[in-house]
Amino acid sequence: MAYYFDELIVSEIRKKNEGVLRELYKTHYAMIVNLVCTNSGTEQEAKDIYQEAVLAFYERVQQADFILTCKIKTYLYAVCRRLWLKRLQAKKRFQGSLEETESFLGADEEALNAEEKEKQFADMKTALEGLGEPCRSIIEDFYIHDLSMETIREKFGYTNADNAKNQKYKCLQRLKKLFFDAHKDH
Repeated sequence: MAYYFDELIVSEIRKKNEGVLRELYKTHYAMIVNLVCTNSGTEQEAKDIYQEAVLAFYERVQQADFILTCKIKTYLYAVCRRLWLKRLQAKKRFQGSLEETESFLGADEEALNAEEKEKQFADMKTALEGLGEPCRSIIEDFYIHDLSMETIREKFGYTNADNAKNQKYKCLQRLKKLFFDAHKDH
């Protein structure tokens, strides 16, 4: 589910949806402040590092060859961690090579704002519930239960897999709208 949510964010960022980018920024900001402040930094330094990382992510997403291979949160955390280590080395607050310092700022993804993950999951669940049938079942069957388009075609009685795929696309667009409309209110 988390990867699916992240793919929605990437899709909206590619469309230059500034609201989604702002929401993404707010979602993970506290995590980076915690990373930097607990490792010899200030909140202002964390803000600088995070802005640089989000901008780099935005620019990377706009490239046609970009493929998201991990959660956005993991990506941003890793970029910020490396940027912060470089800055610490430049300030001589930390000695050693970047390769030797991986344990210094270890990324325990499960510990990274579990509350935010739960909120995102709850928001997606609410959007799915508001989707209605057959869209809800099609989306769940494809993205959660990993059913093939042929299996979905048979289950819902579509004449061919392309028709089922077109219906899934329309359902996905409706889900995106429900999810991002709900996020505008936060």
